[in-house]
Amino acid sequence: MTTTAVRSRTDARAGGLPGVWGLGLRRGALEIRQFFRQRDQVVFTFAFPVVFLFLFASIFSDDVEGAGIKASQLYVPAMMAAGIMSTSFQSLGISIAVERDEKVLRRLRGTPMPPAAYFLGKIWLVLVTGVLETAILLLVGTTLYDVDLPSDAGKWFTFAWIFVLGLTGCALLGIAISSVPDSSKSASSVVVLPFLVLQFISGVYITIDTIPDWMLNIGALFPLKWMCQGLRGVFLPDSAQVLEQAGGWEFGRTALVLGAWCVGGLLLCLLTFRWKNRRDG
Repeated sequence: MTTTAVRSRTDARAGGLPGVWGLGLRRGALEIRQFFRQRDQVVFTFAFPVVFLFLFASIFSDDVEGAGIKASQLYVPAMMAAGIMSTSFQSLGISIAVERDEKVLRRLRGTPMPPAAYFLGKIWLVLVTGVLETAILLLVGTTLYDVDLPSDAGKWFTFAWIFVLGLTGCALLGIAISSVPDSSKSASSVVVLPFLVLQFISGVYITIDTIPDWMLNIGALFPLKWMCQGLRGVFLPDSAQVLEQAGGWEFGRTALVLGAWCVGGLLLCLLTFRWKNRRDG
């Protein structure tokens, strides 16, 4: 360790300045407060997947032949996966693009706050909203649609790593895609359209056995399909495996794909993230 590094760390401690993690936590608390102050955004964020779950589960409620479940039960883990991606990919993709267009990022970049603290704040926001969204959907699913909670620790562990890897990968993708829109006005269109398409070809709104294989193969390139499949493996009986494209839950492949997207998403962020719009030079 160099003398300069030691002196800098000593000066920081002497001055009582918080480190990156402390600043990230404070930034996260600020992000969370700002989110919950916008009541319309809060209601829309948490109600949207619940409403869609209610609609699809009410329309499609018959027994699935040979799977030992009702069609309505298929939608619970699928909507949970979509909810995770909504609170991470969609939320960050739009909000960061808006903050860039409004020059919030540019002003933050000019402050002494380390850039990492900004992203840590976003991660705290995504984590809190993702946990709440998942808990609400799980409550609705177990209360109204006969989805059973796992009875062994192994499945809860599987649920935990799917949630963490899925949330992380989708959050990084959201940060990366936030650099695509030219302005805040186009942010929603740029982010929502691919998310909507992925929901249709990943088994969220339409059951896997009715989606053409070529669409499933495209969906398999992205995290959402694997989150849906993994969460079905956690909350549905093994008899439902027959509905999957490969005839099994494929937890190992799910971990591999989600882990790869965490690494790939980080690389995309490092290569593409911008603190200001292109037109600002």
